[in-house]
Amino acid sequence: MPSGPVDPPIHAVRAAVAAALAEDLTPLGDLSAALVPAGATAEAAVVSRAPGVLAGTACATEAYAQLDHAVALTWHLGDGDPLEPGTVAGTVRGPLASILTGERTALNFLCHLSGIATLTRRFAEAAAAGGPARIWDTRKTTPGLRSLEKAAVRAGGGASHRGNLSDWVMLKDNHLSALGIAEAVRQARELWPARTVHVEVDDLDGLREALAAGCDAVLLDNFSPDRAAEAVRVADAWSVDHGSRRPWLECSGGITVDTAAAYAATGVDLLSSSQITQSAPALDLGLDMV
Repeated sequence: MPSGPVDPPIHAVRAAVAAALAEDLTPLGDLSAALVPAGATAEAAVVSRAPGVLAGTACATEAYAQLDHAVALTWHLGDGDPLEPGTVAGTVRGPLASILTGERTALNFLCHLSGIATLTRRFAEAAAAGGPARIWDTRKTTPGLRSLEKAAVRAGGGASHRGNLSDWVMLKDNHLSALGIAEAVRQARELWPARTVHVEVDDLDGLREALAAGCDAVLLDNFSPDRAAEAVRVADAWSVDHGSRRPWLECSGGITVDTAAAYAATGVDLLSSSQITQSAPALDLGLDMV
């Protein structure tokens, strides 16, 4: 069973795969595969057609496990491993009809999640050229696939932001319009004292207010690299003056592969982008009969 840091939770894998198979097989099953001679067996290879990063192996394995336990899927590579055109990532052996029935479901997960891992790796490598800032994801994910997509981000070298609204307190502009930073942080500390409190700001005055309120992390929303560098200086000076750890600083808005290095060079800790989950193109992988 998957248990590593880049693996999605198994219950999420099982639920997503079950829904995908039901979508493909309701109400009469695989009419085309029903024509395959009974007892026919085959071997097929999962092959990359393009360079990228592998992700989604747990979903592909689960697809065949739910379809037919007689199908054996052996992985030669794991999530997070690099791929080149022609790389054989895994091998499928078993009844031909079942291999054909599960092919598209397995590949849909593999191509989609590997695409996310691949784009995340590009972001992470671009940011590393500027500084130590980590790339992390957002809640802008495909409904029902969040845990899988966040695992793919980790496979690509990124980090996971909060998984859902219950993970920690994140106070964005619409929350703050009703409460204000100081009062919102105060109430969060009173109601959920063990939770991370994350505050969004759009200028340096907001940053100073968030620092004074004692939040754990600050989201610098739509700051330019120059303004982000100034924000880091303000936060560093505040930390020295108060003898305490500086809150985590995150930049969001305008983060692209082309700008990641400039933002990382400012000294912020985290760069978030919805592109890695919302706009990643699928990586081309295929199932080739041996």
